[in-house]
Amino acid sequence: MTAGALTGEGMPTREGDLRIEAHGFEPIPESARYGSVSRVFTVWFTPNLVPAAFFIGTLAAADFLKVGFVTGLAAIVVGNLLGSILVGLLATMGPSTGMAQMPLARLAYGKSIVLPGLLNWLSCIGWDGINSVFGAAALSLLTGIDFVVALIAIVVVQGALGVIGYEGIHTFEKYMAIVLGVMFAVLTVAIVAQGATGTSRTDGLPGADGTGAFVTFTTVVASFVLAWSLYASDYTRYLPQSTSRLSIFWLTALGLTLSAGWIELLGLLVADKATETTVGTIRDILGGGVLGALALIAIAIGTVAVNALNDYTGSLSLQAAGVRVPRVYSAVVVAILGFLFTLYLNSGNLTHKFETYLLFISYWIAPWAAVVLVDWWQNGARVDVRRLVDFGRLHGGAVGLVALIAGFVVSLPFQTSELGIDLYKSGWPVNNIAFDTLHGADFAYVVGFLVAAAVYLGGSLLRGRSTAAAMAEGT
Repeated sequence: MTAGALTGEGMPTREGDLRIEAHGFEPIPESARYGSVSRVFTVWFTPNLVPAAFFIGTLAAADFLKVGFVTGLAAIVVGNLLGSILVGLLATMGPSTGMAQMPLARLAYGKSIVLPGLLNWLSCIGWDGINSVFGAAALSLLTGIDFVVALIAIVVVQGALGVIGYEGIHTFEKYMAIVLGVMFAVLTVAIVAQGATGTSRTDGLPGADGTGAFVTFTTVVASFVLAWSLYASDYTRYLPQSTSRLSIFWLTALGLTLSAGWIELLGLLVADKATETTVGTIRDILGGGVLGALALIAIAIGTVAVNALNDYTGSLSLQAAGVRVPRVYSAVVVAILGFLFTLYLNSGNLTHKFETYLLFISYWIAPWAAVVLVDWWQNGARVDVRRLVDFGRLHGGAVGLVALIAGFVVSLPFQTSELGIDLYKSGWPVNNIAFDTLHGADFAYVVGFLVAAAVYLGGSLLRGRSTAAAMAEGT
């Protein structure tokens, strides 16, 4: 750990301090802590006002779900609450340790943090790409400029925020919560009028199949906010250690649930009219004109808001994995690779790519979080996080890695991602329980979480006994 990491050098010192954050993943010393807890709400509210959430709502009308309005609304409420609870719990670790989420996971994973660290780095790049497709398309439709030129503009702005870091992101999200909130309030009035008939839509699958569709739609909704688990304490680590943990939990949960649920509800209302996953579809539903232009502006701003978080968290995840690169350079790399992935996504068949990525790539998050939470319950209050900085001094992390892999593998038969559906139709038995027994209900997140928690708890207890035995023999 450098002297600067202990003195606060290279860190913002107050709200509105927009100097570039040269500080990396090392713990934030108590002397450098600052900020209002209210900003926890806005940092989670603003990034979810994006087309990805809208099109999750429209999935209710997909052939593999056929969920009616009442069932869809219930799934949106339940899914967001379940997903945000986990993010809220993890966010409370920020003030306690001064550490970002993936670097803090070194406590449980040791050197095996390389795998989840790199996975999250890739996930940040993937989400950059998905969001930028919509943002660049919106800016292109609004101004008439070429898609690639619009994409470059989006990437430059979001990348700049990712480079500035923690305070730049918090400040942007705070003010854009007001701007986007007003914009989407206006758009909500228009969409509610357009989607009046959507409230009478009934479930299209009977009996147990309908129940399975409800569970799966709930899982899709939960997966969207659950993905923020990997980012949670990144945006609370500068808060003073005395900050109320209960306030952090509830502000996180409310910010996520209200924003994602709001936009998903709009998608649900017009699910029958959203025939394609494009911003042009949103503009057409609104009838073009002033409302259509307002939607495009909101989409472009929302893309910057969400991708700034991806670039910042991605930079910290790469450092957590043991890659020795300055955080600022790492953030730039995430933005550039996200740009390239956007070009791939925009090359065609976006809907299939979107559905496949949204579910399948996130199945590892629940077992990852289970390991982190169990370890925190066992050791969190007693840990000296400064020892997590030196990668060479970390423990091997075999127990955490085995628990993560076990949770993911055991969850495979319970998955119903778009890729899983294709494999099932092809005769692969990877998700046979979900389709043959549970009527398409997706319980993979629950199974993965519980299995990983049990394996890690059992493994850590055995490791503790073996360590105690070795110490006794040595006395």
